[in-house]
Amino acid sequence: MTNHGSPTPAESPAAGTGRRGREQSAAGATISDVAAAASVSRATVSRVMNGRKVDPELAERVRQAAAELDYRPSAMARSLSLGRTQAVGVVVPDLTNPMFQEVLRGIAAGADAEGYGVVVAETAERPEREARAVRSTRSRVDALVMVAPRMTDDELAAAVAATQPVVLVNRTLPESSVPAVSVDYAEAMYDAVEHLMTLGHRSVVYLAGPAASSSNAERYAGFETAQASFGGVSFISVPCGATIADGYAAAEAVLATRATAVVAYNDLVAFGLLGRLDELGVSVPGEVSVVGFDDIDLARFAKPPLTTVAVPRTQLGERAWKRLHEQISTTAVHGDDAGPALPDSSTDLLRTHLVLRESTGPAPDLADRDQDQTRSAGPTAWRSDVVGNVLTAGGVRIARYVTGEAMRPEHSPRPYLHPVRALSGARLTSAHPADRRHLHGLSLGLPDVNGTSFWGGRTWVQGEGMTLLPNHGREVSRRGPSVDAADPGVLRDEVDWLASDGTPLLAETRQLRSRTLAGGAGWALRWSSALVAQRDLTIAGPPRPRPNAAGYGGLYWRFAPVEECTVASADGVGAAACLGSRSPWLSLALRTAGSWTTVVLVQDGGERWFVRTEPYVAAGPAVAWDAPVRLAARESLDLGLTALVLDGLHTPAAVVERWLPLAAETFATEASR
Repeated sequence: MTNHGSPTPAESPAAGTGRRGREQSAAGATISDVAAAASVSRATVSRVMNGRKVDPELAERVRQAAAELDYRPSAMARSLSLGRTQAVGVVVPDLTNPMFQEVLRGIAAGADAEGYGVVVAETAERPEREARAVRSTRSRVDALVMVAPRMTDDELAAAVAATQPVVLVNRTLPESSVPAVSVDYAEAMYDAVEHLMTLGHRSVVYLAGPAASSSNAERYAGFETAQASFGGVSFISVPCGATIADGYAAAEAVLATRATAVVAYNDLVAFGLLGRLDELGVSVPGEVSVVGFDDIDLARFAKPPLTTVAVPRTQLGERAWKRLHEQISTTAVHGDDAGPALPDSSTDLLRTHLVLRESTGPAPDLADRDQDQTRSAGPTAWRSDVVGNVLTAGGVRIARYVTGEAMRPEHSPRPYLHPVRALSGARLTSAHPADRRHLHGLSLGLPDVNGTSFWGGRTWVQGEGMTLLPNHGREVSRRGPSVDAADPGVLRDEVDWLASDGTPLLAETRQLRSRTLAGGAGWALRWSSALVAQRDLTIAGPPRPRPNAAGYGGLYWRFAPVEECTVASADGVGAAACLGSRSPWLSLALRTAGSWTTVVLVQDGGERWFVRTEPYVAAGPAVAWDAPVRLAARESLDLGLTALVLDGLHTPAAVVERWLPLAAETFATEASR
C-alpha cells in the first residue's frame, strides 16, 4: 500500500528533519497562546478549531486571535481530539491502468483540499484479495472508496456493511442505498455500436473484459440491447481481458470471425489489438474498425488515433470524494449512529460521449448495406424480425416493442418501447439504466395495485427508508403482439397484470398507433390502454417520504441521456412549473450531440404531470397522484397519451399554435384535444 495526497504530520517539512524546521515549530503560537489572547479556555479553542458547536461570539474571538497569532493547529493533535485519522482509503484493482489513476487523482485532489490524506490499496485484479484489502485499509482511515470492486454482490454487500462510510465507483450494489458514482456503460456501448451501424458495419465483435468486472457486464448488456435493436447484424463476443497484452493476443480470434468492426473493453485492449493488426498487415479502418473505451490520454496518439468512449475519469473521483465527504461530515456532526439523508437514488451517473478519430471508417463493402436505414418520411409500419417487432417509417427504424420476459423479477417485467427514435436517428429512450434498472424506455407501470408493485425497484417504507420488497408483479403479453391487417401502423397487445403469486389483477387491451407527419417534420405515436379490474382493487401512487414528494406511475417515458433539456407546459417553462401541472400538454426540447429533437406529449385526461430533468430526463401523466383510484370488478381504467416526435427545436409558442392542433387531428378518432 502506498500513501498519496497530503503529507502526514511526520512527513511535513515543518515537523520533519532539520534544525530550521524544529526552530520554526517551537517559535509558532500554541493553543495556550490563543486561549490567553481570546480570554477563553484551551478546551474552547479546541472545540472551535475542530468545528464543534461553540457560542458564536466566543468562536469569533478565538478565530480572530488565531489569525492574529498565525496559529496552526497540530494535525496529529486534531486527529487524536476528534478520534479520526484525517485520511481516507481507496481500493483499486489495477494501479497501472490510466483509468484508475485518473479516478485516484480526482479523489486525492478533493481530499487534499479538505485536509485529508489518501491511503491506496491495489488488488492486482484478484477478487479474493479485495475483502482483506478493505479490512486492512479501513482500520487506518476514516472512510473508504472502492473503485470497480470485482467481488460478487453478496461479498460486496457484506464488505460495505462492515465498512462505513463507503462510496463505490464504477459499481452499483443492486437495490442498495450504498452511495455510488458511475457512468451508464450500457448506454455508452450502445452509442459505440450505433456509430458502427451508421458506417455500414454489419458484423461487430466485443472484446470482453475481466469476467468479474461489473462495468464489463454493463458493456455487454449494452451490446445485447444493440443486438436487439439492429436486425440482420452479427454480434460476437470474444473473451479477452483488460491489458494491452490481452488485446494483442486476441487479434487472431477477431480476424477469424471475419467481423468488420471491434469494440474493445478499454483503450489498453484496443492498443494491443491495433499493434497486432499492424504486424499482421491488416488495415485499420480500411479492413477493420476499432473502438475503445475510456479515452485515456494516449488514445489520440495511437496508430491510427483511436475512436473511443470518453469516460469522465477525474470527475468520477471528484464526485466520489464529494459523496464520501458528505457522509464523513454528517457523522462528525450527528454522531456515528446517524447517517446522511439518502436521496431517492444512491447512484450518481456521469455522462460519457463518443470521441471520433481515425480508427473507425465505413465498412469495407457497403453494397449490401441494409437499406432500412435510409432516411425517408414514408408511412409507418410494424414488422417482425428475429428479435421482435420494429416500427419503421419509410424503412427507418423508429421504435421497437419489447415484451420484457427476460427482466429480473424485482424490475417488475413488462412490455415496453425501446429504442424510440426521431426520424433524424436521435435515440430518445433509455432502458434499464444503471441508476434505475426498473425503468424501461416508454412503458406503462403502476407503483401499487392492491399492494403489488408493477413499477419495480425499491419502495420507501416508514422507519426503514428505501427497501426492496418481495411484492413485484409482472405484465405478461397473453398471445404476443399483433399487427393490424388493415393498417400496418397499428400494433395491438393483450397484457395480463399478475401479482407476485400469479394472481390476475388487471387485464389490459393495449393499442399503439403511429403516423408520419407531413413534410417529414417527424412522426406521431398514440398509446391507448384499457385496464379492466379482475377483482375489486385499489391503485395507489408511490409512498411519499416527504409531504412535497412527487407522485409518478402510469405511462412513463425515461429519456436517453441529453446534453440539454427545456421542458414547458401551459403553466410555464422549467421543471418546477411543470411538475404537478394539469396542463393538457408537455413539451421537451432535447439536445444531443449538438442536434435538437422536440417531443410533445398530450394526455387524454387531466392528470398531473410527473417531470424531472436532473439527474436524468423523464416525464409522464401520473395516475393516483392526489388520491388512490378504486376500481370495482370488471370496471375499466382508460389511459392514453399522444406523442409527437419532431426533428429540431420547437418553442412552446409553436407547440401551442401548430403542433397541438396537429396532435388532435392525427388520431382524431381517439385523442381528445
